[in-house]
Amino acid sequence: MENKKDFFLECYKLGIIKFGKFTLKSGIESPFYVDLRPLASEPKILKSLASHLLSMVPQKDFNLICGVPYAALPMATAMSLESNIPLIIKRKEAKAYGTKKLIEGIYQKGQSCLLVEDIITSGKSLLETIPEIENKGVKVSDIVVVLDREQGGKAFLESKGYRVHTLFTITEVCEILRESHLLEEQEIIRIKDFLKGNPVKFEEKKRRSYEEKLKLTEHKAGKKILEIAIEKQSNLIASADVITTKELLDLADKVGPHIVALKTHIDVITDFDFDKTILPLKDIAKKHNFLLMEDRKFADIGSTQELQYSYGTYRISFWADLITSHMIAGSTSLNYFLNSGVVAIISMSSQGALTDAHYSEEALKVAQSHPSVIGGVSQKSLPEEMLHFTPGVSLSNKCDGKGQQYNTPEYIFKNLHTDFMIVGRGIYKAEDAEKAALSYKIEGWKAYSDSL
Repeated sequence: MENKKDFFLECYKLGIIKFGKFTLKSGIESPFYVDLRPLASEPKILKSLASHLLSMVPQKDFNLICGVPYAALPMATAMSLESNIPLIIKRKEAKAYGTKKLIEGIYQKGQSCLLVEDIITSGKSLLETIPEIENKGVKVSDIVVVLDREQGGKAFLESKGYRVHTLFTITEVCEILRESHLLEEQEIIRIKDFLKGNPVKFEEKKRRSYEEKLKLTEHKAGKKILEIAIEKQSNLIASADVITTKELLDLADKVGPHIVALKTHIDVITDFDFDKTILPLKDIAKKHNFLLMEDRKFADIGSTQELQYSYGTYRISFWADLITSHMIAGSTSLNYFLNSGVVAIISMSSQGALTDAHYSEEALKVAQSHPSVIGGVSQKSLPEEMLHFTPGVSLSNKCDGKGQQYNTPEYIFKNLHTDFMIVGRGIYKAEDAEKAALSYKIEGWKAYSDSL
């Protein structure tokens, strides 16, 4: 069984905890939100979780397991399978038909039951659950909880005579994330104030409109993409991850009226020919008024990047209005991108990406200090003076099974203050790419307008 820290970090990748400003069911504004239901979708993690929870209480102390509905039901089921201890199921409410049972399963009076809960806050909901089990003659003495929000629930239940075992507390979680450079100190301070019962001050950030950013943007590429956005009422960048010149040109012509830029991976074009691929592409971009963004993700020393950018088969400097680059080689490595606006890679959308909070912070410093950088690619908010490009956007948020995590237009414009959304499969894999691009354009512009 892996140690608790490594196990939690695996769970964290599933997005079980979010930090920011959240209104809870009680109406209280919280600096964090916990949802452990995604754990049920990862069998390996769910099995490990079962082992961790079972290890907290001697198995001789109980002969039944019951999960509090609904989030804890998969956890209790996994624990039952792991330990061979029978599972009973408590319904939210008794059935209005059939046996009308509130407790399902095989049990006997006098048996002891281990109660499983995902999160404990005040403990009051658990105190309402326990009598419904004990009324059947089954004794509840121990409760295992995945995460304690440290808002009095554990102490409250213990004062009533129950033994409460918590796998993690929110304080432990914050420390693990801080050590792993995944949570900033400012957020930790806010959480600690919240747990002490102090009023939490959330900084209300007002996003800048495209018109406001246009006045502040100096780089010609940054100005141009903002002007196109305003003129076309679009913030859509289509990702052209196709492998032939014909596919590239056909896609560009179909989606061109609806996009501000076409993002290319020019080195995947199997029949690339500069005259037959790039020159027609430039004509289409001019015809439909959009920029060309080569997603080269440069990541080398400056002299090498100069050669990659200006020479070789692709001659990127000749045609790309925008290029992407990692900040890993430092500020001077960006000096050779003379003709294009640089979009810095601050963080990546793939599950398990190594662009943690520490890396992103340092990359952001490099990006902000260089005049060629017009903005950044990030899954978190960026300073308002930068243009924010967010990939991994879908009209329905999901994961594609290959580690790519998706966000909706509404989420990224409202919560991240994104300026431009990058859409790939949702457009180029669509049955009708032009229709799909139009749908994304409309949804993106609405989400942006609503976020102002």
